[in-house]
Parts: sequence; structure tokens; C-alpha cells
Amino acid sequence: MSDLFWLSEAQMARLKPYFPKSHGKPRVDDRRVLSGIIFVNRNGLRWRDAPKEYGPHKTLYNRWKRWSDKGIFAKMMAELAAEHGEKSDDRRHLSEGPQNGVQSGRQKRGAWPPDRAHQGRHEHQAACHLR
Repeated sequence: MSDLFWLSEAQMARLKPYFPKSHGKPRVDDRRVLSGIIFVNRNGLRWRDAPKEYGPHKTLYNRWKRWSDKGIFAKMMAELAAEHGEKSDDRRHLSEGPQNGVQSGRQKRGAWPPDRAHQGRHEHQAACHLR
């Protein structure tokens, strides 16, 4: 596929400060994985439909999920968007992942609703009693 997206070396250099430290086993090629994640998000693909040139789709998803949960991926996309002078609303969709409902799998039992995830357990329970 000739229409693949690849981050440039300059873009990777800008993103390097956001990379978390590798613990134990070294990460697979960051450029390949990040380019694949962006490609999947831009094209609204399911993870399993990512071109093989980006590596295993499970690797793409795991990296996106882990870094998104920590806020790392959103910071990286903000940095890339700043390079092009885009507004925050224009880049928000890149950090959210595919919109077809398969990006996060099923919800964990007992997980808090997304709008309450930042609250402590007692605050959440108190808010539920007020409803």
C-alpha cells in the first residue's frame, strides 16, 4: 500500500521527550507503531485492519491504549498539531482512537462512568446518592 503514513525523523525528534521510559524489554520501533496508530485513527479503521507494514495490530492497540490512558498520546498529538498550527478541537479525534466502538473492548465490571473517573470512590458514591 503506497498511501501509508510515516512520521518524519523531525517529528519523531519532537515527540521523543514524551516517550515513557522503557521498563525491562525494549519497545518495538516507535516510529512504526506511532505511524500505524495515526494511520488507523485518521482512516477510521479497526485495529485488525491496520496494514501489516505497521506491525501486529495488537501491538498498535496496546500501545495506543496504554499511552492514551496515561495522557501521553494526547500530548504527542498536541505537539504534532502545534507544528501545523491546528486548534485543539481539530486534533481531538486523533487521540480518541477509532470511532467504530472496538477501540477499548468491553468495559470492566464496576468501572466508573467516564464523567466520574477523576473522582475518588467516596465522591462518586455521594454523587450517585444526589441523583
